[in-house]
Amino acid sequence: MTFKLRKVALAGLAAASAIALLAGCGQAPTDSNTATKAKSNFLPCMVSDNGGFNDHSFNQLGYEGLVASAKKLGTKYKTAESKTASDYAPNINSMVDQNCNLIITVGFNLSDATKKAAAANTSTDFAIIDDDEFTAPNVKSIIFDTAQAAFLGGYAAASFSKTGVVGTFGGMQIPTVTIFMDGFVDGVNYYNQQKNKSVKVVGWNVDSQKGSFTGGFDANDTAKQVAQGLIDQNADVIMPVGGPIYQSAAQAIDQANSAGKSISMIGVDADVYNTDPSVRSILLTSVMKGIKPSTSAVIEQSAAGKFSNTAYVGTLKNDGVGLAPFHDFASKVDSNLKSELDKIKQGIIDGSITVKSPASPKS
Repeated sequence: MTFKLRKVALAGLAAASAIALLAGCGQAPTDSNTATKAKSNFLPCMVSDNGGFNDHSFNQLGYEGLVASAKKLGTKYKTAESKTASDYAPNINSMVDQNCNLIITVGFNLSDATKKAAAANTSTDFAIIDDDEFTAPNVKSIIFDTAQAAFLGGYAAASFSKTGVVGTFGGMQIPTVTIFMDGFVDGVNYYNQQKNKSVKVVGWNVDSQKGSFTGGFDANDTAKQVAQGLIDQNADVIMPVGGPIYQSAAQAIDQANSAGKSISMIGVDADVYNTDPSVRSILLTSVMKGIKPSTSAVIEQSAAGKFSNTAYVGTLKNDGVGLAPFHDFASKVDSNLKSELDKIKQGIIDGSITVKSPASPKS
């Protein structure tokens, strides 16, 4: 059957290597000697958003991809870490001034600054993670259809919930955040349809595209209060979307659990079980984007003179997005859940289950 998530549904990191990850829209280098063919003076560079490179999330994954590819290529690299939005343009310009051959900007919020810099420096290659609005010949978009993986996360959350209420909230209301929230809600709805249940989602309304946001990506008291608001509505599985805000959610969850509740969390971007062991005790799973390997592959393409502005779109089919293992929760989830998720994943891949968010990649 086809499960349509909207009244009009459009056709739409567990990756073993960057080559597998980029088997979709943008192609990875196919020559195993790509690294040895790179120019010896090739200089890849990266500018973070204000979450910083130690966010245990997408900035960190991008940085790890940069470091890994630079090591493989035997070249140096440069970075600029943004503290506020006002740092974006100066940081990008500083990379241009240092003669970077490829500048990767991390996050949708750097879009405007990236567009201006790319237009002014056409001989420099640029790539941006999480924005697909570019048509410039020297800019490659690295984007992810995370609604697909978040659909699996929502289904898992609904299955695991004991209160019949799950929740999600975001940092900023931008497409790369709401795409997670859309997929999550639709996965819960699919579970309800399949199981004849009525698990409720708090924190996000798909139809109205309104919900709970902190206004930024900082781990702070605001994020903790928003998480607490979902807990107060009886949510026992919570998915915070927006870099470090999960850390504040974890504080609220830990306090609630100390008071007798049993609340778990779903991470985003990375397999947070691995990037931040401090939250393992409450982490049900994570909705992942293959940022690290896709970043590495784009760098290696550029280094080999094979840069292309064709967007890379990570999907379940090309392993560009995925659901992390349940790790410590493996023995706690329903014994049929994994096989159900495998079946749903295949349905999304073959098109029998249609997953589409208003924020889904246009490429």
